[in-house]
Amino acid sequence: MLSYRHAFHAGNHADVLKHYVLASMLAYLNQKDKAYWYIDTHAGAGCYQLDSQYAAKNAEYATGIARLLGRQDLPPGLAEYVQLVRALNPDGQLKLYPGSPLVALQLLRPADKLRLFELHPTDFPLLEDNMREAGRQALAQKGDGFAGLKAMLPPPPRRALTLIDPPYEDKKDYQRVVVALEDALKRFPTGVYALWYPLLQRSEPRQMISQLKQLPVKSWLHVTLSVHQPREDGFGMHGSGLFILNPPWMLHDELKANLPYLRDVLGLDQGASYVLEQQAG
Repeated sequence: MLSYRHAFHAGNHADVLKHYVLASMLAYLNQKDKAYWYIDTHAGAGCYQLDSQYAAKNAEYATGIARLLGRQDLPPGLAEYVQLVRALNPDGQLKLYPGSPLVALQLLRPADKLRLFELHPTDFPLLEDNMREAGRQALAQKGDGFAGLKAMLPPPPRRALTLIDPPYEDKKDYQRVVVALEDALKRFPTGVYALWYPLLQRSEPRQMISQLKQLPVKSWLHVTLSVHQPREDGFGMHGSGLFILNPPWMLHDELKANLPYLRDVLGLDQGASYVLEQQAG
């Protein structure tokens, strides 16, 4: 399934949630001196031009990152994430949006490493180009991220944050992520694993989350953000979520403080809402 191009959706509400949480988790990992790896199973192009024909087609960023960029009341955590986007757009005009690899690259320290996977034949060369300045710190591989993850674990420094965010165009992805995380926990049980998924009016996401809650791990955190009521015809994504295994212990309290702000700023109607639940180790 290689038709998916994230450029159509760059900077939308789902990217805001995903990259805000990612940036917060990396900041927490940076509090310890020991190096770590950032592993991205579906890295995409790494950076996106919001004035390209793809991003401009639906301009999803207009109701996502564009709503945060000029605000002066951003709470801690969100402010740091938004600053990463501002740094890419020094003239104040929103033209570039960082994908997860570039978010990570801006936050990783010199001893930390990026291990990136992308299968799409168009996006992979863009990823390589966008990671060129990282030199040996980043390794981008053209291949299936689920298979690649197995080869990465356990990482040499025994510290790692893995982001898994497949496009879910293939319904089998919902089961593949459960199998991948089961295997990852066997290979490297202390790793931090963050899974992104879309909120849809379908049974697969709910079934997947139910299965993830049964995985043999001491702690997990589940966060969702809906920006509007589900459509009556059942079509489309009304929000997104992240399920995190072994989350940094401070993340729950930060999200509890900041999710109402995100709901209010990104919400499109009275259906805007969020969910935050956890199992503490």
